[in-house]
Amino acid sequence: MPVHLYAVVNYTLERLDCSPPNRYTTQMHIGIDTRLTYYRTGGISTYMRRLVLALESLDMQNRYTILHSRKAFETLTKRFQRANIWTPCHHRFERLALSVELAPFKLDILHSPDFIPPIRGAQRHIITVHDLTFLHYPQFLTPDARRYYNDQIATAVRQADHILADSTATKIDLINMLSVPSEKITVHMLGVDERFQPLPQNVLEQRSHELNLPDAYILFVGTLEPRKNIIGLLKAYQLLIENLPDAPPIMLVGRQGWLFEDMQKQMDSLKLGSHLIWREDITDESLPVVYNRASMLVLPSFYEGFGFPALEAMACGTVPIVSNRSSLPEVVGDVGLQINPDDPNDIASAMEHALNHTHWRKQMQQAGLKRAKTFTWEQTASIVLSVYRATGTHT
Repeated sequence: MPVHLYAVVNYTLERLDCSPPNRYTTQMHIGIDTRLTYYRTGGISTYMRRLVLALESLDMQNRYTILHSRKAFETLTKRFQRANIWTPCHHRFERLALSVELAPFKLDILHSPDFIPPIRGAQRHIITVHDLTFLHYPQFLTPDARRYYNDQIATAVRQADHILADSTATKIDLINMLSVPSEKITVHMLGVDERFQPLPQNVLEQRSHELNLPDAYILFVGTLEPRKNIIGLLKAYQLLIENLPDAPPIMLVGRQGWLFEDMQKQMDSLKLGSHLIWREDITDESLPVVYNRASMLVLPSFYEGFGFPALEAMACGTVPIVSNRSSLPEVVGDVGLQINPDDPNDIASAMEHALNHTHWRKQMQQAGLKRAKTFTWEQTASIVLSVYRATGTHT
């Protein structure tokens, strides 16, 4: 960034006087940057929405300002103050522009749940690092995405006063790949929405008919991008139907992601025909029905910062088959099966086991329901609030 722009922002911030009010013992002014919810749905946006709602119930002491995109009609907060922000997400000069916009708020703490904080947005900065996919697998991102994250993550973790990580796996990555001190990182596993639960049979039948779902299917849920290992999953499914020609179809639920064009060519070349169903039209509200109806969920990702589908599937009583990498083993524990994402034969064997062993599958369904109940947004928010308080006292 040009040196003269840094001089401008520093001069502006000095004129606006961001000196701390020194009142952490009574009340802090906390800002949470939720602008991303206007641009994207899914993982990080879900985290922002549920965190704000949980904090509204938990924290009656501190003052909060929830930062929205000025274009967003949706309001994430019921009780906290809303602020409309002009600076767009992932803009070239985002860190600089957001610094100027936030200066009048005189925030004690700014929480940036989408990794990258402004140059100076508050007296203390907290960031959430969900994963380091862009460092592990840069080939799976577009050039613009690589530039945004790879060029700024080292600065972001160095600048942050504290870092929240979605899993121990991400914490270990931060330590090993970016030399972040262990004591600077707090792990907070995420929660599952209460609507993900086993549904009554009459409701399930009615909604399945409305959604035109097959009677049975092997399910994948997620954005269709190379990191999710869709091609490896489909090659494994090819092996499965060689042994079990009457296996249920495989259904991909999700929208196109990064580098989809090349992946679609590979999908077409596998010629699975009616064995493969791709549904882009399933809304988030309909997902509980889709999970409930599935024979199993298969999530063979090369890397996941957390892996919401595995948790949501367990909460609906559906057996998860997941990669033995990154955060996924932490999410599922002893429930379901863990596979090597690089080995289609291993994935195929796991799917065949789940289809052929009814008693085992029922045991895993009950174990998954029990485990899913331990993941709550209230617990996630409690850890975040404790980090706010600890960080705020160190000024």
